[in-house]
Amino acid sequence: MTHPRALIAGGGIGGLVTALTLHQIGLPCTVFESVRDPKPLGVGINLQPNAVRELFDLGIGADRLDTVGLPAREWALVGLNGADIHAEPRGLEAGYHWPQYAVHRGRFHMMLYQEVLDRLGPDAIRTGCRVTGYDQTEQGVTVHVESASGPFTETADLLIGAEGIHSATRAQMFPDQPPIHWGGALMWRGTTRARPIRTGSSFVGLGTHKHRMVIYPISPPDADGLAEINWIAERTLDAGEDWRETGWFREVPIDSFAHHFDQFRYDWLDVPALIRGASRAFENPMIDRDPIPTWVQGRVALLGDAAHAMYPTGSNGASQAVVDARTLGACLVAHGATPAALRAYDDKLCGPVSKLVLRNRGAGPFGLLNIVDERCGGHFDDIDAVIPPQERAAFLADYKAAAGFAIEALNVAPPTLPKSARIDLTHP
Repeated sequence: MTHPRALIAGGGIGGLVTALTLHQIGLPCTVFESVRDPKPLGVGINLQPNAVRELFDLGIGADRLDTVGLPAREWALVGLNGADIHAEPRGLEAGYHWPQYAVHRGRFHMMLYQEVLDRLGPDAIRTGCRVTGYDQTEQGVTVHVESASGPFTETADLLIGAEGIHSATRAQMFPDQPPIHWGGALMWRGTTRARPIRTGSSFVGLGTHKHRMVIYPISPPDADGLAEINWIAERTLDAGEDWRETGWFREVPIDSFAHHFDQFRYDWLDVPALIRGASRAFENPMIDRDPIPTWVQGRVALLGDAAHAMYPTGSNGASQAVVDARTLGACLVAHGATPAALRAYDDKLCGPVSKLVLRNRGAGPFGLLNIVDERCGGHFDDIDAVIPPQERAAFLADYKAAAGFAIEALNVAPPTLPKSARIDLTHP
């Protein structure tokens, strides 16, 4: 081919950041998105400082992120008695060079979507087009696409499969992969207009590994002091219970689950009132996929949830997709639009992120709640007598290092992609 280019299957967060990254380094690309009319779906997610750094380097700064969320100031775990197990500053207040952001997933997604159209042009994203498979040779990859007007094929140098947990690209790469893994936990998600707690921008995990709440604001307070509070109510089913519903992010009546959290009432937080203050709630199982030995096959690479769908216990699924895209871009600059670039990307990320998938399956940073539950049942007078400060700090430092946002390493790391970095389009 005289003009190398890439095709991206999936227009979610990972696929769109990949498109922006490829545009930055000078590699033409097209995104195929199966949804005909993308909308701002979902509720809150966190963007860790390692991902925010990459967004800043893409020219998506605080002025833009402030329109879809707000910087996080604190991360805290709380026992069943409502007392702190551990609390620490986050983002700039922790000494990072970049903030951590709590954002509305749908609004963040739509911001990236518009950014791709503005920078790459109106034809950069082809909606209503679902990638169903691929064929490849030493010279390129032919991608099979279904659309309302009928099936068609496109040929390019590379295919990036970023279609999420149900990725057809991954299914072709690993036709014998196990089914989606569910460990028995259900999540109910919603947002409520309420007064933010603690610092006004705190991420709070409350309860135990098998029965907990996660609460944080995703907007600044309005004139009345109310913010959009994102909450996730999580419960692992007992051995005798069963759940056979289908669908992802299924709307359910709030009264169908709120009673499971009635005991979470404290002088500083009324969880039942928070849950029942939402206008809508959505249920979905906490699922992931078993790690695979490689994300790459020749000229095809997986990225984001297609590569490493993980439990949201570490608040880093979207962050890792951003880091994936930027790491891929750096490998393309180093090796051109070639299989060698994809191999370098795979060598750098597949192994450590696969370990992170399994770590999140085992509760991730919420493992501290497990330890406290095992040692004292979640009720204590002196947390330091249950789990010393040094043990708590070491536990979380180890997780941050595994997830790629240890402050000491991140603050001194060179940019993943210098602003002047460009791909060599003549690279063999």
